[in-house]
Amino acid sequence: MRFVDEVDIRVEAGDGGNGVIGFRREKYIPMGGPDGGDGGDGGSVYLIAVENINTLADFRYHTVHRAQRGQNGMGRKCTGRKGDDYYVSVPLGTLVSDAGTDEVIGDLTLAGDTLLVAKGGFHGLGNTRFKSSINRAPQKASKGSEGEHRILRLELTLIADVGLLGMPNAGKSSLIRSVSSATPKVADYPFTTLHPNLGVVRIDDFQSFVIADIPGVIEGAAEGAGLGLQFLKHLSRTGLLLHLIDVVPYESMETPVQAAKTIIHEIEKWSDDLAEKPRWLVLNKIDRLPSDDVESHCQAIIDELEWTGPVYKIAAINGKGTKELMFAIMSFIEEQRRIEREQT
Repeated sequence: MRFVDEVDIRVEAGDGGNGVIGFRREKYIPMGGPDGGDGGDGGSVYLIAVENINTLADFRYHTVHRAQRGQNGMGRKCTGRKGDDYYVSVPLGTLVSDAGTDEVIGDLTLAGDTLLVAKGGFHGLGNTRFKSSINRAPQKASKGSEGEHRILRLELTLIADVGLLGMPNAGKSSLIRSVSSATPKVADYPFTTLHPNLGVVRIDDFQSFVIADIPGVIEGAAEGAGLGLQFLKHLSRTGLLLHLIDVVPYESMETPVQAAKTIIHEIEKWSDDLAEKPRWLVLNKIDRLPSDDVESHCQAIIDELEWTGPVYKIAAINGKGTKELMFAIMSFIEEQRRIEREQT
């Protein structure tokens, strides 16, 4: 199924109930008097972030979300019932904007975050409200106001600690399968991953982190080529990028160094913030090299890239080197979390 990371929905708050015109009709109170009650307020529409939803796919089929209308007023000064509010559950990391103006309305990042997106209409007033010393029997009541209607654009940015970055067929899906319980499709052809996958890597009972497998990025992704454009944004909230490189690419594909430079160029064009994130080089598929050539082959790639950051050599398909990599990531994340706690 195609991952839907951006979708437009229509939200409609309930209209306020109308006030009514009514008069008392009681046997022993001949003069009667106005007793028309007010209407009820219309229900409002809220978005609420929940943990058990990972995509916006369901919104393709359910695009209109409507709160309940307020009940009309009644005689004997009875007020109509307020319309029920309507809560729309969205994934964590949902950015909400007005589709017409592009104004950002809110960003739902934590479980339970709630955002009012359409306010219910105000109730109408019954004729009791218009009674005065000079108008003892008012024949006037007001209608409830309309609830807000608007079209929203929901944009999902995955919230993960680690993002996997690399060309198609670099082995990102194999890595996430190897280190977590996620089961993305793996095959020997590009663009196997058509939507992001989240996996939880558990080091022990008390240490874990979330890793995101993002569809491969190709040259021109920042301008919309391939599948990369709509998913580059999902890397923006990760704390660490793993730049996977296939050390033995197919003959028709770019060399490891060319592939790495293409990726670096694309993320620099996409976002300066993304380009400045911590990024580790992960040389994958070393199992396809003769054991005597692994070090020299990998070092040649490192030297040509003039890479000075952390480097890990792995074979995701059989798990070689992945344990050491995951422990190093956990240590990095724990240190970042410690720094954040001290700053707050």
